[in-house]
Amino acid sequence: MATDHIRYDVLARDALRGVLRKVLTDAAAHGLPGEHHFFITFVSKAEGVKLSPRLLAQYPDEMTIILQHQFWDLTVLEDRFEVGLSFGGIPERLVVPFSAIKSFLDPSVKFGLQFDTSDVAEVAPENLPAAPAPSAVSVPAPATEKAEAADEPPPPSQGGAEVVRLDRFRKK
Repeated sequence: MATDHIRYDVLARDALRGVLRKVLTDAAAHGLPGEHHFFITFVSKAEGVKLSPRLLAQYPDEMTIILQHQFWDLTVLEDRFEVGLSFGGIPERLVVPFSAIKSFLDPSVKFGLQFDTSDVAEVAPENLPAAPAPSAVSVPAPATEKAEAADEPPPPSQGGAEVVRLDRFRKK
């Protein structure tokens, strides 16, 4: 098999993360239009992720946040986003690098992206505070382990994760 000197996998991953960055940048500037809302799942201990010790203890492996009605100070930078959310009535500030994101879903339009994070560097436990390729363009069901803002509706499914291909939703 020939060697990929162009690194199409990296180009595709970066392009898809650019879509995510653009959507979040627009949401930060103008709010969420219509019924759009986002489920964002990320690796909790990935390098650059900043969570309170309380949230990290509750979600030690991965965490899914929902950006819908009550979030504030959404800031999008080149390599990460930061957002304020309330968990159990306690306000929290989260910092999430794009490289830590496992999936992005906008269920209002059945659009999702899923990223392979198997090679994401995790912070060693003693260093915790008190570039992966996309595997498919798909619509993942929300993962089983969820973190929700206080007034957010529960995710549509509490079952196991399921990946559904976009072809299923295309008009025939």
